[in-house]
Amino acid sequence: MKKSVEQQQQPEKVPPEEKAKPPVKRKPRPSAKKGTGRKRRTKKPLVSTRRMLALTGLEIFCLAISTMTGIIVLLGHAAGRFSGTRFFSHLLPFTLGVIGLIVTAALLMIGWWWLRRQLSKKYFFLPAALALTLALIIGGFALKGDFFWAFGQFRILIGGKEEAGRVTLAHQVYAAYRRQGSAQMQQLLDRAKPYTEDIDAAAQAFDLDPDLLHGIAAAESSFLPRDSKDGGQGLFQITLVPDAVMRDAAVRLGVGKPLVADHRHNAFIAAATLHYYLSQMRSDLFLGLLAYNIGPKNGGLRFIMQQYGVTDFVTIQPYLQQLPRDYPIRVLSSALAFRLFRKEGKLLAYEEGLNAVRIQHIGIPGL
Repeated sequence: MKKSVEQQQQPEKVPPEEKAKPPVKRKPRPSAKKGTGRKRRTKKPLVSTRRMLALTGLEIFCLAISTMTGIIVLLGHAAGRFSGTRFFSHLLPFTLGVIGLIVTAALLMIGWWWLRRQLSKKYFFLPAALALTLALIIGGFALKGDFFWAFGQFRILIGGKEEAGRVTLAHQVYAAYRRQGSAQMQQLLDRAKPYTEDIDAAAQAFDLDPDLLHGIAAAESSFLPRDSKDGGQGLFQITLVPDAVMRDAAVRLGVGKPLVADHRHNAFIAAATLHYYLSQMRSDLFLGLLAYNIGPKNGGLRFIMQQYGVTDFVTIQPYLQQLPRDYPIRVLSSALAFRLFRKEGKLLAYEEGLNAVRIQHIGIPGL
């Protein structure tokens, strides 16, 4: 019994492989609170590639429009302010202005790139929205009269002598339109209505401005078709025309020989004649109209230009003492009236309000 009691009191021997393993220390779970663990990552919504390309294209387009408008306005004002030939008072200030414009443009580009990065972090569409807003604001200012004045100076700056001559002649046309009485012009508009369809068809057949053809008819016959003492016939007072013109008009009309007395045929012959002389004068509108009026007699206008060594309408005017050198001005002033009536539904008084700017913006037909 003693032995059995002592045996019971002694602890049982446990094999080493069955001994209890030390407890595993578990890492605490990350808490949502600050400072208690790692922050959970939030996935940003993905933007489609097509949408990003569209927004980037809109941004580039709006910035290009804003930049071009700004360059035109600044250079136009600089050209008008510093026009002249003196070095210190004209050439040097304009050159410094151009350098300043280049430096300013570079700084603006750097600033826009920095601002774009900041805006993109908040919302991906903000750069495009800001560029569109900027373009709309600049476009609103561009609709005012100052922009068109600056644009005209910019064209003279780039176009040089040719553009300066064109602007001078254009203002002669505007002045002639201003001198015309509104009642007289309205009478011409009313008379032209029965012939509008035929004139428009002739203009379309020869790819001409229909208002330009209306201006020729106004200058030739005042829309009163008749036979004149100098041999002119019909609506456009057709006299002598080159044989090639008659053949071209016959082809477009689909007839064997055009009839000058027919109003529609008369309009097609006039359109073919103007098209012929414009091609001969390399699309110079003033010379083309002058050649139309002089006709092929005595070699025509081309012979006169070769005889005196002139190349444009401005330099040939002093040599046209016995010829109607104001004919292109009269034609284009009437054509301008027809264009204004077609676009505005009425004749605008040139001297009232901003009508002069509006008329110049609409432009002279064919010019």
